[in-house]
Amino acid sequence: MSQPSGAGRPPLPEPQGPPSAHPTERFRWLVLSVFVLSSAINYLDRQTFATLAPAMRDQFHLTAEQYGLVIGIFSIAYAASALLAGMLIDRIGLNLAASLAIGLWSFAGIATGFTRGLGGLIGCRTVLGAAEAAGIPAAGKAIHQYLRPGERAMGNAVNQAGVSLGLIAAPPFATWIATAYGWRAAFVITGCLGLLWIPLWNWTARRSAAAPAPRANWSGSAKLLRDRRLWSFVLANALTMVGYSLWTNWTMLYLVDVHRLTLRQAAGYAWIPPVFALLGGFAGGWLSLRLIERGLATSAARFRVCVAAATLSLLTAAIPAAHAPGWTTAGIALSFFAISAQSANVYSLPLDVFGAARAAFGVAALVASYGAMQAIVSPLFGWIQHHHGYAPLTWIAAVTPAAACAVLWLTRSVR
Repeated sequence: MSQPSGAGRPPLPEPQGPPSAHPTERFRWLVLSVFVLSSAINYLDRQTFATLAPAMRDQFHLTAEQYGLVIGIFSIAYAASALLAGMLIDRIGLNLAASLAIGLWSFAGIATGFTRGLGGLIGCRTVLGAAEAAGIPAAGKAIHQYLRPGERAMGNAVNQAGVSLGLIAAPPFATWIATAYGWRAAFVITGCLGLLWIPLWNWTARRSAAAPAPRANWSGSAKLLRDRRLWSFVLANALTMVGYSLWTNWTMLYLVDVHRLTLRQAAGYAWIPPVFALLGGFAGGWLSLRLIERGLATSAARFRVCVAAATLSLLTAAIPAAHAPGWTTAGIALSFFAISAQSANVYSLPLDVFGAARAAFGVAALVASYGAMQAIVSPLFGWIQHHHGYAPLTWIAAVTPAAACAVLWLTRSVR
């Protein structure tokens, strides 16, 4: 097999982390954790819609195909905006770009609470998707600026923990608000949390030390698009995250439709799988860090963890055989665990390879791949569910992480 263009080039030079003599360097994980709180808010805002999907389906008389269409439109906006968001973060800097993005998606979330029809719902989800596309690239930039190279998978695990926190909080929090005050209030309240984060982060950032990040130019980002390694990471990420897209958007509906649970009963189960997503992210980050510390090459360590996680994911094809909501929840939790362990390493690959100046753009390309994948599969998932039930969706999600590993191996992007 011929060597892909760019595969033999060494990684770009990069800072190794904040200067060790700086007094705030030891607080780098605390500073990063404050930033990662934005990821929790990001997914709380996003997941409120999936949590309240049964109630909103009744309110707007949505079919499964229409629900998948709303997710797909959100995903199109998410994918279309991700690369621009990454370039903007690299160009104007982390703090300003993150503040603008979270402010915009917070207002879009609040506006969702005032929608009166399907058109308004689609409009709000479009703006939300465009703004939230900056969230993960901004986190990638923060990970590169505040952490040492060997710590990046753990940094992505911390960010995954923030994402999982939002997923965990959404079912009980949004359901409680919706039960007490109506589903519209849930969107207003969760949206306001993002506006409170902006001054907190800017206060923290002014008092913290970060590795200097050179400002990128637009032509450099365009040049990166010609590197075949980037496209390998893009395709591998899209395949890895198929199951993630399935369970973040369809878990509540699965529990309600298959096990005939009420919204409140389903919420009592739906917070559990994201806990395992949190654990999976840390497990994947910790394992790759240990392998690197033992002398394994960084890309090889990441790939070994991906293979182990993909093998574990195959077991989740048995979820349709579960006849009780507890066992179904356990299967979904295992799927989340495996995908998150793999994702923590896949999202670290652009940081390893492309350096500080392209950190946000490299991660943004992966974010775009997730959005594009979700835009394609969500309407398809809706059609499959309507005509064939949930079992085929589960089987697809079980095997796609292994396909992602095959892409990384066959393109020689991790050797």
